[in-house]
Amino acid sequence: MKIGIVIPAYNEAMTIAKCLASVQSAIKQLPSTIKAYPLVVLDSCTDDTQSIVKAAGVDYLCCDYQCVGQVRDIGIRHAIANGATWLACTDADSVVTVGWLAQQIEHISHQSTDMICGVVDVDSWAHLTVQTRENYINHYQDNMGHPHIHGANLSFSSDAYLAVDGFAHLPCHEDVDLVGKFEAQGLVIIWSNRVRVMTSSRLQARAHGGFAAFLNNLEQNNLH
Repeated sequence: MKIGIVIPAYNEAMTIAKCLASVQSAIKQLPSTIKAYPLVVLDSCTDDTQSIVKAAGVDYLCCDYQCVGQVRDIGIRHAIANGATWLACTDADSVVTVGWLAQQIEHISHQSTDMICGVVDVDSWAHLTVQTRENYINHYQDNMGHPHIHGANLSFSSDAYLAVDGFAHLPCHEDVDLVGKFEAQGLVIIWSNRVRVMTSSRLQARAHGGFAAFLNNLEQNNLH
């Protein structure tokens, strides 16, 4: 089995090193029979993201799409072309848990599955109002069978991905669209809170309408 870990990045020099270090720690937990490698897709980067990725010894692609759906898709297809049979997605502003990949393998080994939708923890509430934190916690269902979809914590088989024609080239909600395609085809999805990622609570969104925008909307509503 070969796992491709695809990470889109747009000017993520402040966060990419921690992301890659966490991914590499997760890879070390896998048995020797499973190979895994990260691939960063640098989209229109004008900061030091590329040099940090190179220094970490991680493979990368460069593009100028400014479209996260297209960026994820090119990375996934590159990984599949290089032999990946399972794909794991996260984001450059996120940190995966040490057991992130191992838990995916455990799910796969116990149940035939085409996709795993994991959960996210928020890295810091310090710059947000108490009410925003309470609203988020009341909204978020951190359990098995949860309803949440995060591009920062989404994994699937290569065969299933190709069967549904992959990520749509959308500037946001490409993850929701992909899950919808899997559901429409009757593919097996595990909604797991055992597969976990810590994600940034920043309010300046890289993708309009993404997780940062969701937090920002909560915060703005509580400030008025």
